Amino acid sequence: MLTAKETRESFKAFFASKGHQIVPSAPMVIKGDPTLMFTNAGMNQFKDIILGNVPIKYPRIADSQKCLRVSGKHNDLEEVGHDTYHHTMFEMLGNWSFGDYFKKEAISWAWEYLVDVLKLDPDRLYATVFEGSPKEGLSRDDEAAGYWEQFLPEDHILNGNKKDNFWEMGDTGPCGPCSEIHIDLRSDKERAAMSGAEMVNKDHPQVIEIWNLVFMQYNRKADGSLDPLPAKVIDTGMGFERLCMALQGKTSNYDTDAFQPIIQDIASKSGFAYGRDKQKDIAMRVIADHIRTIAFSITDGQLPSNAKAGYVIRRILRRAVRYGYTFLDRREAFMYKLLPVLIETMGDAYPELISQKTLIEKVIKEEEESFLRTLETGIRLLDKKIAEATAAGINVLNGTDAFTLYDTYGFPLDLTELILRENKMEVDLDAFNAEMQKQKERARNAAAIETGDWMIVKNGDSQFVGYDHFECDVEILRYRKIKQKNKELYQLVLDKTPFYAEMGGQVGDIGWLINGDEKIDIIDTKRENNLPVHLTARLPKDITASFTAKINVEKRVQCECNHTGTHLLHEALREVLGTHVEQKGSFVSPETLRFDFSHYQKVTDEEIREIEKLVGKKIRENYKMEEFRSVPIKQAKEMGAMALFGEKYGDEVRVIKYGNSIELCGGTHIPSTGMIGSLRIVGESSIAAGVRRIEAVTAEKAEEYTFTLQDILSELRQLMNNMPNVVQAVKKSIEENAEMKNKLDLFVKEKTKRLKEELLARAENKNGVLIVRYCGVGNADMGKDIAFQLKGEINEPFAFVGGFIESPKCTLMVMLSDDLVAEGSNASKLVKDASRHIQGGGGGQPHFATAGGKNPDGLTIAINEIIESLNK
Repeated sequence: MLTAKETRESFKAFFASKGHQIVPSAPMVIKGDPTLMFTNAGMNQFKDIILGNVPIKYPRIADSQKCLRVSGKHNDLEEVGHDTYHHTMFEMLGNWSFGDYFKKEAISWAWEYLVDVLKLDPDRLYATVFEGSPKEGLSRDDEAAGYWEQFLPEDHILNGNKKDNFWEMGDTGPCGPCSEIHIDLRSDKERAAMSGAEMVNKDHPQVIEIWNLVFMQYNRKADGSLDPLPAKVIDTGMGFERLCMALQGKTSNYDTDAFQPIIQDIASKSGFAYGRDKQKDIAMRVIADHIRTIAFSITDGQLPSNAKAGYVIRRILRRAVRYGYTFLDRREAFMYKLLPVLIETMGDAYPELISQKTLIEKVIKEEEESFLRTLETGIRLLDKKIAEATAAGINVLNGTDAFTLYDTYGFPLDLTELILRENKMEVDLDAFNAEMQKQKERARNAAAIETGDWMIVKNGDSQFVGYDHFECDVEILRYRKIKQKNKELYQLVLDKTPFYAEMGGQVGDIGWLINGDEKIDIIDTKRENNLPVHLTARLPKDITASFTAKINVEKRVQCECNHTGTHLLHEALREVLGTHVEQKGSFVSPETLRFDFSHYQKVTDEEIREIEKLVGKKIRENYKMEEFRSVPIKQAKEMGAMALFGEKYGDEVRVIKYGNSIELCGGTHIPSTGMIGSLRIVGESSIAAGVRRIEAVTAEKAEEYTFTLQDILSELRQLMNNMPNVVQAVKKSIEENAEMKNKLDLFVKEKTKRLKEELLARAENKNGVLIVRYCGVGNADMGKDIAFQLKGEINEPFAFVGGFIESPKCTLMVMLSDDLVAEGSNASKLVKDASRHIQGGGGGQPHFATAGGKNPDGLTIAINEIIESLNK
């Protein structure tokens, strides 16, 4: 029986023997593709090749790819862990052909690997083929069916509909029929009772798809029509975990050695055995699945956060914590302790887990502790809502309240329902779902982009010349209209361009397309599927004309100063803080730079000053930029350039060197460091456990920052009567102010004490209740002080009813003794009823309540009404 590790290696070895180049897994978190946050299929890293945007280097490729799916077919996050074979993070074994072999080889090699190499029982295998779509003029895929007939009997070759057997990259783009391979893992008795053919694609946990062979042969246009692809593509994907289940004779992916070491570690740490309790088993499966997703996301540079991809990771982590909290009694952070067993299970294939171990542990631990605090807060809030509903005789929780708990506090709906059931209540699911739908629509509308088909002006490749030129003569290759937030824009692809397309944290260039008197503004430059795409508000009059493409040089140079500044800053951070510092993200614009890096404590003021001095020294030394283009990645690393985890590098890279600063970088940079002028750090903060952020400015922006500080200092001097030592003068002023405040506090306390004594002297006893009243100038704090002093000093039934005027507003206040509250009096109700006289509102507790208003003239009437109510 093959282990998971052996299975992964056997797949690679088999396809290497068939002439495939074995490539490493791309990062699971995608950067530079606006259409995807995560790698959700093995083909993602080859999109540029499939779309024809980059040349084909290897016509045959195979790999094992880390993937993440949290939505879509069979991958609802809330279901993962409840069944036997669906996951968030999973491995996809795949082989590709770019214009080389096609259906015949893909099918025969799949059969050879599964049956001849892995020795799977051929009688348990079924293949599906596309049944065709008359509506689109597509006939049945008889070609694929014919090849399958060489290996399978007719009743094991099944027709599949468009949903299951026609694969599409998106609404537009490459697509084609596919052939799925399913395996029937049921017992012989079950198979004899019902044929596996009847169970295919029926969501049976033991009759599952293990491999999908996609035959890309069409291009889907925006109008829905299909054009043949000039170069056909084979794209296959096999679920690694499912294959392990089939090979190891298990009925669940979670029972294989891909998961069991993690699950048994969870069982050991929780004190609950796996396999004895359904809910606890689900919890362990959820945690085992999710710890893989979270750890790999962090290694790929995606930290949990409240936005986009980071929000997805945070949601997955919190789901795991919640299952541990609810079903395994985990009240303290524990998931980070699973990392050693995860490394033991997957570290050989993915060494980034080993090198990033400390960071992963710190991030997960902090996120766990934070959410556990949130859970406690959510439970308190839910308890309050339950108490309010119970008091009102209601046994249904408002769906809006449940959604607020979910959306604001990350409190899962199923946990809300569980707690409600324990209190014989339920949630208004219709209202909850309505709020959820509104949120989804808001997100969809904010991100929605309608794109038309590319209109081809001329054929050719796009070439970036912006490293060497700020302007050049160009022609438009293609264009299309897009609609975003109800605004029509156009995207242009040029045959060559000096415009840098947003990538690696550096924003895209802006500038102009010029043809005679016509000047088209380029308002942004993005990178889409490795193409520089220029955004404009309108099209040129003559789309076929020649143009001068000219970037905004001032903005570009400002950006380059900031980008080069990040390189010098990175080097200085490693010199001052230590070589554990690694870049975790950056943002570079003409106005500012932001640099995220691994470090486990706040950077002190002294360290910041030392870092600034070091960067300043490197700037003054005026290092010339040394640029090395198309350097083999191995040679670049030998030069000392650091490769960042989470980045996908090609075989050849660009290296930028300033003195001892050597980095792999595709961004634009200034010719020499002296042009930066100076760098000033304007902010230092934590963005996650073990990750700090520095914000800084350079060049003119650094000058402006210095000028602002000088202006502030000058104003302070004037305020301090031009005293030479401003700091000493400010300290003295603060001390004098504190002394005056203490004196004022004593004065207010004394005044409050005298007023309280005067009120007690004028107090009236009505029906056995001492009534203390006041109406006059004063603030709410003074009134509250008096009220609670009276409560602590008076040992008989009493009521304090006060009105305090702070023109133009006023406050109405009631304090009742415990005796009166026990007899049924309620300060909150009294205040609410009487607050109409002051044109305000308020409330509080039965013994103490306040109301604010804007009509001080109504205070006397309100006070009299409250006293009269008490008398009754």
